[in-house]
Amino acid sequence: MSDKTSFYDLKAEQPGGKTFEFEQLKGKVVLVVNTASQCGFTPQYKGLQELHDKYKDQGLVLLGFPCNQFGGQEPHADDKIAEFCTLNHGVSFPLMKKSDVNGDGTNEVFKWLKNEKAGIMGIQRIKWNFEKFLVGKNGEVIQRWASTTTPQGLEPTIQQALAA
Repeated sequence: MSDKTSFYDLKAEQPGGKTFEFEQLKGKVVLVVNTASQCGFTPQYKGLQELHDKYKDQGLVLLGFPCNQFGGQEPHADDKIAEFCTLNHGVSFPLMKKSDVNGDGTNEVFKWLKNEKAGIMGIQRIKWNFEKFLVGKNGEVIQRWASTTTPQGLEPTIQQALAA
C-alpha cells in the first residue's frame, strides 16, 4: 500500500529524470493507464489519444505508464517508447518512465490506485496492459476498467466526471 494519503500527494518519474507532481492535477479529471507497445491492446493508444484531443480543453488529463511486466511487451527504453507512440499512434499525452505496476517494485501511483479501487472480486493486482483508472476532480478514483474496455467505452463516464 502507498504511504501517500491523497492522489495529489503522488508524483511520478518522467523520462529524462523530471518529476511529474500530481498536485498540478487538482480540479482535473485524470485517466491513468498502464501501457505497452507490443501488446494486442496497443491499438488503444489511438483511442486514448482521441479522448485526450477531444476532452483536454475541458479538463481531462491522460497519463501513460509504460510497463514490461506482462509478457515482456514493453521491452524498449523510455526514448524508444515515446518515439514509437508518437510515430505510430500520434500520442501527445504524457508518458511516464517505464515502471512496475505489480510486485515489490510497484510505483507509488499504482500502489495508491489499486488500494483505492480494487478490481473484480476485490483483486488489487493489475491483470494486464491497458488497465485504466479514472480519477475525478476531487482526487477520488471513480472507476477502474479492465484492458478489454476500449477508450470509447470510457467516454460516458469521462463526460459525467467532467460535468461534475
